[in-house]
Amino acid sequence: MALKDIQVKQPYVGSTVIEIPASGSKWEQWFLLTSDRHHDNALTDWGLEKEHLKEAVARDAGILDFGDLLCLMQGKWDSRSDTSQCRPEHTEGRYLDSVVETAVDFYAPEAKNWIFASPGNHETSVLRRHETDMSARFVDGLRSAGADKLVLGTYAGYIRFNAKRHDRKSSKLIMGYTHGYGGGGPVTKGVIQTNRQATYLPDCNIIVSGHVHEQWSMNIARSRLSHVGKPYVDRQLHLKMGGYKREYEHFQGWATERGMPPKPLGAWWLRLYMNGDHLDFDVQEAK
Repeated sequence: MALKDIQVKQPYVGSTVIEIPASGSKWEQWFLLTSDRHHDNALTDWGLEKEHLKEAVARDAGILDFGDLLCLMQGKWDSRSDTSQCRPEHTEGRYLDSVVETAVDFYAPEAKNWIFASPGNHETSVLRRHETDMSARFVDGLRSAGADKLVLGTYAGYIRFNAKRHDRKSSKLIMGYTHGYGGGGPVTKGVIQTNRQATYLPDCNIIVSGHVHEQWSMNIARSRLSHVGKPYVDRQLHLKMGGYKREYEHFQGWATERGMPPKPLGAWWLRLYMNGDHLDFDVQEAK
């Protein structure tokens, strides 16, 4: 089976279901998990983006993006606006329109691999200020370019992966996601949030977030009781996703004036596979 056989549904607000046919002992399905692309910013590394996008095509991987795909800071009424960080094609009087159009053009060659996109705080800021939904406009544009499986998510929510085996039984994994919140913390890097999230997201096998431009993973071991009363231990994996925007190397601008340190670039590869009769996963850095 391949990515083309996947079905994506959204039965409830905040809930996305990805149904995957799983057959054979060597079956696996890859996904690229990204956040904070800030694609239209002049400091964003388009080369690294393309490298990961082409690798996603080579792996037949679905692409899941969790917000701030668009930077959108150089328009009117944004206190962070800095025309030096604006690409030339976005300075011709149609800022918001041109940002969407150029992003769709950039991602169109890999459109078939896009599965999911949700807004970040940069997109929701424009929605509040200008009453236009940039995430929805991007999804509509990329769907027109061939992303027939792409759906729009909410700022936070759940993604349920259902692997349907040849014996017609299914096995699931649940991912909780949020674009993110807070400042990340210069020392904790946002890791302190994992135990808080584990408390109010108990059903999740994986929890992913971005926003603070850090990159790390952390496992939390959990003592559980099965539906037949058998004790067992499982894990909840927390992933913090980096991004593609290079700020520190320029030694000037908003991040430098705030004393912000260098930030890691990149994303995560998620590999799903069958471990006996249940769906399992591992992750690798995309760097």
